[in-house]
Amino acid sequence: MKKHILEVDGIQKRYSEKIILSDIYMKCETSEIVGLLGRNGSGKSTLLKIIVGLEPAPNKCVRIDSVSLNNKNVLLNEISYLHQDQFIPKYLSVRKVISLAIDKQNRDIFCQDEFIQSLLDKKISHLSGGELRYLEIKTVLFNPSKFVLLDEPYNGLSPLMVDVVNEMIRSNVSKKGIIITDHNYQNVIQISTRLNLIKEGRLHKINKIEELAEKGYLSYSAFL
Repeated sequence: MKKHILEVDGIQKRYSEKIILSDIYMKCETSEIVGLLGRNGSGKSTLLKIIVGLEPAPNKCVRIDSVSLNNKNVLLNEISYLHQDQFIPKYLSVRKVISLAIDKQNRDIFCQDEFIQSLLDKKISHLSGGELRYLEIKTVLFNPSKFVLLDEPYNGLSPLMVDVVNEMIRSNVSKKGIIITDHNYQNVIQISTRLNLIKEGRLHKINKIEELAEKGYLSYSAFL
């Protein structure tokens, strides 16, 4: 299968006088799970929104396979985005969500999932936080886009559901490139094939886990 490469370059963002992101370059290839770490307020979610075109940024460049794609509608066809907050309208039924979000030829495959089957007759407003998050993640991963950005995917999931979601993410990575960020850094470290850290507005490549302590993100006791 042909590999595809997502590159984002020259991303800068400030709010008033505070610099959030400074000249960020990041790369993700299909078959990679790139973990994005950083303290609260470091700009992780902002970076993902900028990449997919939901947040403006001056002079940004987003490339897929060396072709510049800065049009929002084009980006949304190539890059799927899981928002950290609920984004499916509560008044819809689960069946309606599936009919709207999943291509007709893929719906039977989507619904073969026993967990999804248990939700089919419910409304979105009646789902638990974990059930809704699972539905959101699976819907985003079923999108035919080459790349997926996952913002706080583990929010509301039980430990058992975290394992199920991780397996679902891994089963998709052969044909997609995935960038993931979550406040639960252990889950991000566990599933990622490569790690980046945002600190003081800049992106740092993490080559070995101990560098997270060296850069002040984790304490050394976290490795004991």
